[in-house]
Amino acid sequence: MNKVYPSAAAALDGLLHEGMLIAAGGFGLCGIPELLIAAIRDAGTKGLTVASNNAGVDGFGLGVLLETRQVKKMISSYVGENAEFMRQYLSGELELEFNPQGTLAERMRAGGAGIPGFYTATGVGTVIADGKEHHDFDGRTYILERGIVADLSIVKAWKADPSGNLVFRKTARNFNVPAATCGKTCVVEVEEIVPLGSLDPDKIHLPGIYVHRIVTGAHEKRIEQRTVRKRESV
Repeated sequence: MNKVYPSAAAALDGLLHEGMLIAAGGFGLCGIPELLIAAIRDAGTKGLTVASNNAGVDGFGLGVLLETRQVKKMISSYVGENAEFMRQYLSGELELEFNPQGTLAERMRAGGAGIPGFYTATGVGTVIADGKEHHDFDGRTYILERGIVADLSIVKAWKADPSGNLVFRKTARNFNVPAATCGKTCVVEVEEIVPLGSLDPDKIHLPGIYVHRIVTGAHEKRIEQRTVRKRESV
């Protein structure tokens, strides 16, 4: 089966529908599937629920889907760095299911592993726990969190072979691996597609069994926050 597609739009063809749940990899602007996000914007699909650590920044990453009002709900950990995100949430235009960062990663991992739910002590006694089942284990209270199973996963990797075996570059691995595993269909954008057999099997971060479609292209690689120190006079 050929997994390589000529463009992001082609790779998403037939997969998008109104009201769907999308799991997106990335952390800030590191390792985000920007080509696939742009293709979703261009497709105009609305009513989306997106599970992602955050929502990019204004005008880039998932932020472009907020600007076009295509996202109905975010399942996120971090809501800073994006003024439009905050404006829509505070005005009641955007639903937000807030998750501690580790809980969100585990919800994705659990969904990909076929685990419907798990107990965690994180969030007990806070608004995170409101409406959730509580249970005591060994004298400590835990809350039940549900695994996430998405209609579609969109992730960004460094290299892939034609079978979809993936290698991520350093911290760009972030949420991409659990996001990739929890989708019924996983579409990956990569910087380079290498020949089959050229990747060291011991250095593959995600096996191709999780990957259904692959697209390659150029990426901007923006810096989210650039802080520099003034040059000292000699």
